[in-house]
Amino acid sequence: MYQDRQHRIRLCLAIGFFGLLMPAACTGAPQPKGEVVDVTLRDFHINTATPSVTSGDVVFEIHNEAPATHEFVVVRTDLPADGLPLGPDGLSVNEDWLNGVGELNEVDAGTLGTLPLHLTPGRYVFFCNLDGHYLGGMHAVLEVSPDG
Repeated sequence: MYQDRQHRIRLCLAIGFFGLLMPAACTGAPQPKGEVVDVTLRDFHINTATPSVTSGDVVFEIHNEAPATHEFVVVRTDLPADGLPLGPDGLSVNEDWLNGVGELNEVDAGTLGTLPLHLTPGRYVFFCNLDGHYLGGMHAVLEVSPDG
């Protein structure tokens, strides 16, 4: 009976020790890999210091410095950034007519959103598609050149 009790105590200590180590070993989801494109959202404006990258894995890091939530949509197109087709509401881009490659539906005010994508050579436009935001100037271009 004494040995059985010692065995249970050791087992409980081992489980407890493992429980303490587990959070340190699991620091969350793996970080996406790729060339980082920093993007800053402000009211009716998008800034990026990276106008071009080479093809392959790209990680958009979207910093929302605006006081409101924004959306971040990436499409592949040769159209001018301010010439995307509008939807029937006349306030937002008709995404169905474009080659969408990725998006974050909500980037809350004061937060950082991350969008990893694999981009082939071409021209991409990213924008906020909330009512009136695109028309207000929330769009920018990213050129992707062949690797090498």
